[in-house]
Amino acid sequence: MTTLSGADPHVSDPDPKRKLDDLDAKLAAYKAGQKVGKTHQEEHYSQANIAWRMVTEMVAGLGIGFGIGYGLDILLGTAPFLMVVFALLGIAAGIKVMLRTAKEVQAKQASAGGAAPRPDEGKD
Repeated sequence: MTTLSGADPHVSDPDPKRKLDDLDAKLAAYKAGQKVGKTHQEEHYSQANIAWRMVTEMVAGLGIGFGIGYGLDILLGTAPFLMVVFALLGIAAGIKVMLRTAKEVQAKQASAGGAAPRPDEGKD
């Protein structure tokens, strides 16, 4: 059944723009309600992954330094000297990379959840 004005009799609101805006607002509210933070288990695995990354970086630095030192000792005949020196350099490099990773994780957490106050702030 059509009317003389050409409008659909089943549409109760003559302003479709307003209906779309209302629907958009409802969708935005629904999506905001659906956002849920990480569960404890997901957070635990995330922390474990970071810990394993740091351990791997430390062991890799030590292993590479040890390997370079051992290889140079064999080539140059300087028994344990270069192996010890390069193993210490490898440990230092591993610690430096671990600290860089810790700063990266700290910066990511600060940007995600807002910067947490430092323990010494606010004391006079």
